[in-house]
Amino acid sequence: MVTFMTILILSIDFFRPAGSAPDRLAIIIHDALIFLDKNPFVMSRIITIIYPEGHYYPVRHTMKPLTNIKIPGVKKKYSGKVRDLFAIDREHLLIVSTDRISAFDHIFPTGIPGKGIILNKISNLWFKNIKIIKNHIVEDNFNNFPKPFCEYPELLKDRAVIVKKTQRIDFECIARGYLIGSGWKEYQEKGSVCDIPLSPGIQLAQKIEAPLFTPATKEDSGHDINVSVEVMRDRLGEDLSYRIGETTLRIYEYARDLLDRQGIILADTKFEFGVADNEVILIDEVLTPDSSRFWDKESYAVGSSPLSFDKQYIRDYLETTTWDKNSPPPPLPDEIVAKTLEKYRDILARIEAIFAR
Repeated sequence: MVTFMTILILSIDFFRPAGSAPDRLAIIIHDALIFLDKNPFVMSRIITIIYPEGHYYPVRHTMKPLTNIKIPGVKKKYSGKVRDLFAIDREHLLIVSTDRISAFDHIFPTGIPGKGIILNKISNLWFKNIKIIKNHIVEDNFNNFPKPFCEYPELLKDRAVIVKKTQRIDFECIARGYLIGSGWKEYQEKGSVCDIPLSPGIQLAQKIEAPLFTPATKEDSGHDINVSVEVMRDRLGEDLSYRIGETTLRIYEYARDLLDRQGIILADTKFEFGVADNEVILIDEVLTPDSSRFWDKESYAVGSSPLSFDKQYIRDYLETTTWDKNSPPPPLPDEIVAKTLEKYRDILARIEAIFAR
């Protein structure tokens, strides 16, 4: 267990100017503790401890996970698996990324501290840099939020955005570059993915010759259902379905190429679209570890489940337990929470590096 003194010493070491004199120690301690107290997420990123095995692990957050957002005097409009929505006015919503984690269509009782902040930062980076299509973001700077929302930084700062209201298009739009997950399962059974036939002999996690667009129905509860493009066309029409499919693949290819430079394989990802002012725009979240599979390029090997920087780590852990995926999910062990947070931080750092250039 990490003591307060250990944290204090490491914090002092981090903030100590080169060559600082011992008589300045009290000032350094004071300034460091004030900064870390106001920035618990920063504290969790800069403090590490070394276990006897020689591996580095982030010290557990003192900040509790935010799994249920309650804004005094404001009625919650909707609560999803991860995000909470609040109405601002007729045309705008506040979307808050909580620290909830879901897997196998269940929300777990254990949150991941700071996860919502990471998801929000990643989405905002992509929203700002994807020029292929407009998006629903109106404001991502907490300091510009209207009252009463600007009065609750402990709930909303760095984890909330103001967006346009849209008419959601009720399909998940999935781009698949590699054969994994439900696509791999269908391929083993039928030799196809969402009724798109593939060549025989493809292995687990192998790259597909050309990325596939495969829609899924958007379900408010339970699992989204993979369907063929023909089903989507029947519901949305030929033109809209084609535009959404082409846009999905263009965004995927843009992100895939950028991530490749950071040693990350974008195996697959999903997007959502909505209509505002008779225009299709990108909504919800974009290219986060909740909506995408990010693999480590260096250790990637065809035929095995790759090392990932997303919630596949939790899915893999759950497969080793006795949980039946139907009963209420169990709490996640501390080490699983810590490792998941480490993976989410890692992919955030790599995406930030892309756009820092």
